Amino acid sequence: MHLPSFIARRYLFSKAHRNVINIISIVSAAAIGIGCMALIVILSVYNGFDKIVESSYNSYQPDFVITPTKGKVLLSDDAKASLAKMSECYSSSPAEKVQAFPVLEETVYVQYDAVQSVARIKGVPREYESLSGLQDNLADGDFELWFGSFPRAVVEEGLAWSLMLKPQFTTPLEIYLPSRTEDISLIMPSSSLMSLEIRPSGVISLSSANDKGIIYIPDTLARELMELDERECSKIEVFVTWPHGVKPKTLGKAAVRKIREALPKDLTLQDRYQQNETVYKMMRAEKFAIYMILLFVVIVISVNLLASISMLIIEKQEDIQTYRAMGMNTSTVRRSFMLHGWLTCMTGAVAGIALGLLLCWIQHRWGVISMPGNFIVSSYPVVVQAQDVLVTVVSVAAIGLAMAYLPTRSIGQGKTPINKSDD
Repeated sequence: MHLPSFIARRYLFSKAHRNVINIISIVSAAAIGIGCMALIVILSVYNGFDKIVESSYNSYQPDFVITPTKGKVLLSDDAKASLAKMSECYSSSPAEKVQAFPVLEETVYVQYDAVQSVARIKGVPREYESLSGLQDNLADGDFELWFGSFPRAVVEEGLAWSLMLKPQFTTPLEIYLPSRTEDISLIMPSSSLMSLEIRPSGVISLSSANDKGIIYIPDTLARELMELDERECSKIEVFVTWPHGVKPKTLGKAAVRKIREALPKDLTLQDRYQQNETVYKMMRAEKFAIYMILLFVVIVISVNLLASISMLIIEKQEDIQTYRAMGMNTSTVRRSFMLHGWLTCMTGAVAGIALGLLLCWIQHRWGVISMPGNFIVSSYPVVVQAQDVLVTVVSVAAIGLAMAYLPTRSIGQGKTPINKSDD
């Protein structure tokens, strides 16, 4: 039997009468438990919001985007070899396929009735609207780029609101872009502008971070407006279709590395994370900040543990003398009291984590706490991650070990029954 652990458990679970030291120990363990519970619950709520944000992006963003390293235009033929390599990387099942769409983007000047604004056009092929998932974010009208043989436009909500645009109105949307081939005339500047009139068919609502004031139009019209030939495009958006409609959260790093190696040096490949790198970094920074704040609270709470162990050492001086008479040295006595403090901390931590997991399960199962206002979910989302639980356990265990070690250093020094020379 390990003697220090036996003594520590004896002090911790003793049925003797409760005194002030026992009460302080119970309060310390309870406080640490509440801190651990708060860590688990709040980190899980952050995970829930992160999942909502990621799912909203994944619903309409491509898996990969190929862009030119320099300039604004690339040749779609240059990407064919890399796309073939991409198909090989994700061809473990016959149901999987890779589809790539040349996309044209440019900043334009738009006018709707008497309202003007700067926007971006995005020329996409017919198949793009069904595969991209943008139609699932429709806020008004219909997501259709063609009405029979007549072209239509779909506008993002932020731009539609600023233009006071409604798909039900018959007013056309006027788009202007400086010509690439004509010189600007000082006498008649309008002669050097390419123009397009098109009726809006719908309005889509995206997240505020991804609403960039884009107007979706057929690629044929965008190509004419930008004066590009059939082989030229602004970027290539790649969608990977998986069996049963299930897309993995992240695509394999090894496959992504192979795809990047297959690309020509003048082309850049961006996955979903790189397309929204700023947003993902911000979410991680917020989660790390709240973790550090709550961890600091746990450290402050753990000071009570230090005080309770110090008082326990003073109270148990007679026991220490008995241990010394039995032949126990100073280091063993220190380990006994340090282990007692650490077990007190971990008892509270385990209880707090268990309670936090239970609260998260109740919230996930029944949604007890509802979200205020009109949000995309009715109750606070919670997603428990094993790494959060592991980090919480390790952090609190380290804090408890430090707080339990500090007061035991006094044993064997000064007026304590055991001298330091007894080690």
